[in-house]
Amino acid sequence: MAKVILINGSPRADQCTATALEEMIKTFNEEGIETELIHIGNKNIRGCAACGYCYTHDGCVFNDIVNEVNAKLEKADGLVVGSPVYYSSPNGTLISFLDRLFYSAQYDMHMKVGAGVVSARRGGTTASFDVLNKYFSISGMPIATSTYWNNVHGFTAEDVKKDEEGLQVMRNLARNMAFMIKAIADAKEKYGMPKVEHDSFTSFPDGK
Repeated sequence: MAKVILINGSPRADQCTATALEEMIKTFNEEGIETELIHIGNKNIRGCAACGYCYTHDGCVFNDIVNEVNAKLEKADGLVVGSPVYYSSPNGTLISFLDRLFYSAQYDMHMKVGAGVVSARRGGTTASFDVLNKYFSISGMPIATSTYWNNVHGFTAEDVKKDEEGLQVMRNLARNMAFMIKAIADAKEKYGMPKVEHDSFTSFPDGK
């Protein structure tokens, strides 16, 4: 069975961001997709130290939840990352988590389906949404979309439950993501995976 990992980057495990992700989980279950929700927003997660340890070892030098999720994501077919808005950006703990997660992965994320989900009382959602999408797009991950940008609005979980359009966006997003995961699996069996080139690396150390 196909599986999606959902990351809750909010320090509050059962509030606005969680409400959006739970709406997706219900739809994924209806679509026959296995899910695992992982709450990282209240963890003590430091940023990348640029030490290079992950070049020659399996995982990050800081052996915490980042390495735990990396092992799970390797076997998964999709990743949903949910975040509240902090100053028109995803929460800092989540950014540290994602930097290390994506940088230290020793496997190819190519063709795993990704989706960002953002929660705010009012503004900053699209800016935060763009930040999350950068992690997917640099990794060759198809980005699932919906019928609006993937955000919900509210100051509390009860507020989000009143955001009928936002919850609709979450359901449509999960359905689209489930479809993409199934379609990619079918295409992989029929055609194989696309060729990926890694030979060229832009660098001009001699100023040329």
